[in-house]
Amino acid sequence: MLFDAQGGKPLSINREARRIIDRLRDPDQTPEELLYLISYRRGDGRQLSVAEFPLTRSLTTGETVRGEEIVLQSPDGREVSTIINATPIHSDDGQVVSVVVTLQDLASLQQLEQMRADFLAMVSHELRAPLSSIKGSAATLVQSGVTLDPAAATQFHRIIEEQADHMQDLITDLLDVARIEAGTLAVAPQPVEIGQLIEAARSSLQSLVAGGDMTIDLPPDLPLVMADRRRISQVLVNLLSNAVRHSPDASPIHLSAQTVGVQVEIRVKDEGDGIPEEQLSQLFRKFSQSPAASGGSLPGSGLGLAICKGIVEAHGGRIRAESAGLGRGATFSFTLPATEAPGTPEPVVLPQVVSEIERGTKRRVRILAVDDDPQTLLHVRDALTRAGYEPILTGDPDAVGRLITERRPHLVLLDLMLPEVDGIELLDLVPELRELPVIFLSAYGGDRRIARALEHGADDYIVKPFSPTELVARIHTVLRRWTMSTAAEPNEPFVKDDLVVDFAARRVSLADNPVRLTQLEYRLLVDLCKHAGRVRTHAELLRSAWGPAHPGRSGAVRTVIKQLRRKLGDNADQPSYIFSEPRVGYRMAQPEPLDAIHH
Repeated sequence: MLFDAQGGKPLSINREARRIIDRLRDPDQTPEELLYLISYRRGDGRQLSVAEFPLTRSLTTGETVRGEEIVLQSPDGREVSTIINATPIHSDDGQVVSVVVTLQDLASLQQLEQMRADFLAMVSHELRAPLSSIKGSAATLVQSGVTLDPAAATQFHRIIEEQADHMQDLITDLLDVARIEAGTLAVAPQPVEIGQLIEAARSSLQSLVAGGDMTIDLPPDLPLVMADRRRISQVLVNLLSNAVRHSPDASPIHLSAQTVGVQVEIRVKDEGDGIPEEQLSQLFRKFSQSPAASGGSLPGSGLGLAICKGIVEAHGGRIRAESAGLGRGATFSFTLPATEAPGTPEPVVLPQVVSEIERGTKRRVRILAVDDDPQTLLHVRDALTRAGYEPILTGDPDAVGRLITERRPHLVLLDLMLPEVDGIELLDLVPELRELPVIFLSAYGGDRRIARALEHGADDYIVKPFSPTELVARIHTVLRRWTMSTAAEPNEPFVKDDLVVDFAARRVSLADNPVRLTQLEYRLLVDLCKHAGRVRTHAELLRSAWGPAHPGRSGAVRTVIKQLRRKLGDNADQPSYIFSEPRVGYRMAQPEPLDAIHH
């Protein structure tokens, strides 16, 4: 907020500040009126006088205030905890003319702290309960000696064993979370059938789902997936038990799988309690708890879904939750990298690498890593070397073009925040990057940032810190997708008026002049050419061009189509090549007949 130093009146209040103020004011109050009615106290509970308030101090004395925790309270008792900074703006003669005040809402931090406290209380209870059972059973066995009935003794031994297993499971969960946060969760993916993974999980939950109905829908042509059997079974058991816990007795649970690009998506759907929309984004956070199941019952540690997320991402997949709201059920789905074909566990070898290396090895597949953090480069180098790739490392953005020309890497790992340049900007500045698959590395997550990277041609996005297993799995998936899109290109060129797409040479020209396209633009153009004359929906184009990492929004397709039209000189109002089908997708014009081309 910006305040005038003369009268102390607010000159400007941005949207976030208004959101904070709206939590305190009545509907008929203006933000300006509220500022003169609220009271203030410090984080330790001490009331502040008007003279002690940071804004007042800045206005009257020109003092700069940094990081003071202040609770703002409305007359009716509503309050917001904030961190306040106040910076005076001086005129040329040293007078304070205005004051900039920033407020940071502490609600999310307080919520996380409360979740942490609840979690610790839950863990204490979860450990104390089985420990009490173990201690009580052991004490009974010791005190009774040989006088205890053998059947009763056996029952006490069974209690000790079951409760010890329960404690071990909880401790294992705590260790798994620690490994995930440290980026050291180990997985050992092997080619495996989805049906085997599902059967193993279903068998371990047989008693839990006995009262309900589980349906399994697996297409006969599902490919094998690259999965660590034990870890993915752990994910399935967690999701299935979660579905049972939050569903009424005898409620059906549906388990299905389908191929999505070069990955297989597994879905667990229930018809139970459902999840409020505002909680969906929080489900996979550590300490997060789902809404209570109908009728209460099975406890949850708040770690299960966070562990599922870590395991799936370590395999190079994604996990998400969907729900239409409370009482309308929920669907959890996750993806795993598929092998080349059903029943074929052989690894994919890039066609462009076959001439350089002996088939079946990745020793000469070169990966260029660009990052200004030496520790990250060392981490990446070690992971790539252990996986059999040849790493090429640099912290200098200016060297990227030269290294691509000299070393000819097959994929680029590109840091999003490089010195003096944005990684996305580098895609535009270095033409050589457009010919290669690119995976962004960044310490910053968020849907908008990821969508922006994907829309500008990135093939995938990995948020730091990441495990070596996740890094290698993501690289393998992107190379496989890139290879499959290359192999699926037509043999004959696409020719329409001045436009020529030579698939064999991977060359696009307009009136004999080369047209430089990003890898993403080229993949989208190839898909449209392959299906020329037929409308391709937004969803089809997303799956084809972006693969499993697609942002899920048609806006990404529109952005790339707009870039393609600009480079091809195509007018959206009177197109020659790419035609729009409103609210459906796009259609490529029919190419010229082959005999006319040869003639």
